Amino acid sequence: MSIEPKYHFASDNTAGIPPESWSALAEANAGFVPSYGNDVWTARAADAIREAFEKDCDVYFVFNGTAANSLALASLCQSYHSVICHESAHIETDECGAPEFYSNGTKILVSPGASGKLIPSEIERLVKKRSDIHYPKPRVVSLTQATELGTVYRPEEIQAISLLAKGFGLRIHMDGSRLANAAAFLGKPLRAFTWEAGVDVLCLGGTKAGAGFSEAVIFFNKSLSEEFAYRCKQAGQLASKMRYLSAPWIPMLKGGHWLRYAREANGRAQKLSEGLAKLPGVRILQNVEANGVFAELPEAMHQRLKEKNWTYYTFIGGGARFMCSWQTRDEDIAGLLKDATG
Repeated sequence: MSIEPKYHFASDNTAGIPPESWSALAEANAGFVPSYGNDVWTARAADAIREAFEKDCDVYFVFNGTAANSLALASLCQSYHSVICHESAHIETDECGAPEFYSNGTKILVSPGASGKLIPSEIERLVKKRSDIHYPKPRVVSLTQATELGTVYRPEEIQAISLLAKGFGLRIHMDGSRLANAAAFLGKPLRAFTWEAGVDVLCLGGTKAGAGFSEAVIFFNKSLSEEFAYRCKQAGQLASKMRYLSAPWIPMLKGGHWLRYAREANGRAQKLSEGLAKLPGVRILQNVEANGVFAELPEAMHQRLKEKNWTYYTFIGGGARFMCSWQTRDEDIAGLLKDATG
């Protein structure tokens, strides 16, 4: 008899929907409401986001992170512009060219950096590398919070990057697919490491944070959102039954559940990291600051875990990546550690 694959640590996308979000979907499902986002649920969700960030901003809900990032960047760039990001950033490694596609050719310029982070000197190097008309003009700096390697930008790091970028006339885009985990780690108001730190546009992750299956594109600089609704429509991102995308955000934000779940996921990642670090031959590759653990494992350990049907990625960050989610439990961690040792 075959054993079912264990997807517990493959990605925080593999987890289910929290009960608060599920209840919100059921509540939004009652009766008839206007279509295409002209409903009370979408209005309330957008207001909940404005309240959480303490900022009057424009909010749009889309189906996934690829669309959020790509459409946001397209709104900031012309086809002859370029976007500076870390070499491990999702927009470079995992969007199948969507940012370039939706912007009609905007080029991605990548930079190395320890722990998945951009640094001001590298941004300056890329901006000053060339200024002639034959080179795609830098227009945007894109930051990932938390990074693809599970680390978190501090507010002062974002401020330093923003100050430099704005001096060159660049905009700041933030890929916040795991922003809830970063917020739980930092323990600071959301404004402190977003718009107050200079972020113009934020793609706020809802899928990984428990809000079901949507992302929010937030324009803190409202002048940049002109005709963004048309971009969403043209790209197939305007949901006719928008209430199903937006309703789960309301209890998650207003009830504080998204941060509570993020803190729990972060804590489980820390516990998993400590457990793995005690195993012979294991080396933890990155500081555990969000909900991901990156580790170098002996080949025999990989084989044991594979035989026990554990699924996880090994092509991100140079080692094995284990992601914890709101649904991860202590017994899941114990099971993985037990199977890792045979």
